[in-house]
Amino acid sequence: MDEFKGCNLDYFPENILIDVLSYLSVRELVRAGRVCKRWKRLVKDQRLWRTVDLTAWKGVTSRILWVLLRQYLGCGLRCLRLRGLLLSARGGTFLSESWLKALSTKCPRLNKLALLHADLRSLPNCQILPRSLRVLELRGCELPRSFFSQNLPTSPARPHERAEATSSVVAQQQRGGQKGKGLVSPSGIGVERLVLNNVPSFTDQHLLNLASWEKLSRLELRDTFRVTANGLRNCAAKEGLSGLEGISRLKYLEIGITGRQGYQLQMASLGLGAGWLGLEELSLGGKEVGPGLLCASRLKDLKCLHLWACTLSELQIVRSCRMLRGLRQLEFLDVIFQPRQSPPAGEGQGQEGGEEQQNEEEGTGGESNDENRTLDGTDPFPSLRRSLAVLLPSCSLVFTNCSVQINVD
Repeated sequence: MDEFKGCNLDYFPENILIDVLSYLSVRELVRAGRVCKRWKRLVKDQRLWRTVDLTAWKGVTSRILWVLLRQYLGCGLRCLRLRGLLLSARGGTFLSESWLKALSTKCPRLNKLALLHADLRSLPNCQILPRSLRVLELRGCELPRSFFSQNLPTSPARPHERAEATSSVVAQQQRGGQKGKGLVSPSGIGVERLVLNNVPSFTDQHLLNLASWEKLSRLELRDTFRVTANGLRNCAAKEGLSGLEGISRLKYLEIGITGRQGYQLQMASLGLGAGWLGLEELSLGGKEVGPGLLCASRLKDLKCLHLWACTLSELQIVRSCRMLRGLRQLEFLDVIFQPRQSPPAGEGQGQEGGEEQQNEEEGTGGESNDENRTLDGTDPFPSLRRSLAVLLPSCSLVFTNCSVQINVD
């Protein structure tokens, strides 16, 4: 018994101690490093600093960020989440240009950066962000007007030298087109996924600046109230005189307005009617579902459609999906379906004498998980499944947390 009483954490190997320390928060890790010299060395192990979340640490200041960067953060960092001071009584500058440059040098493998309630108006543009970033997430942030613009390094004189540098980079990219995966754009921005959630200062001009982001393939716009239909039309991928224009490499687009009241007429998704060549996946939510479904038929390359946080009728869904013959997946998330009033036009012809065939098509094209069923095993959306099985026989249906609106009358 005396042997067990004298046993402590010092007897454990370092791998086990690192696994134990991985359950601590960043603040607790820093405190643990003050216990002894051995723990200080273990806390600095880069396996503990791959994913750093500072959003729960409300007292973070620029001084603390510098301490973390100099003593703990390093080449092991992959994901970093920060909370700014927009909602804090202290206010002040949180992220500085010098700190971001030091972050880019000290953490060359950082591929995801998430900023919450951060004031970025003191930064010149996004070119000071680490070049290794692949995912940029902004929630409740304030942006300067030219934040997403990409400009080559400027000098007081000799603008022709910058033009020659640009042409040389383009020529190198054309010569090495078959090895395009390793190329970097002149601005050095390699972000592939951009998430904007409740960013009031994001406007059509910001959206237009994204057309120069050569690697952007996924764009998520939630509660961006200043984006209009004209802004979406101007940046849509379309054929131009010099080839594809706009955000030409975009594969996934999400538009949703759900957060605030008083924006009942928000219809930015009407800009989808411009075509958006190459767009394969579309997600619509809230007040953008209705206008977006009207224009979804013009998306020739669309394969997946996600509808969330809205109220829809079966007639509205059937009419909108009639032209989406290339659709392979249709997903409903947190959708309230209105009770069916009358059979949609053209559905009766598919139902008469062909119910068995519809059931077979539903079995192949309407597969879903158990969440779509009620507790007694019945299907709450039988008529909608049959209608979509006729219109889209090769499309799979997914219902998640959906319900049918009960008519009180």
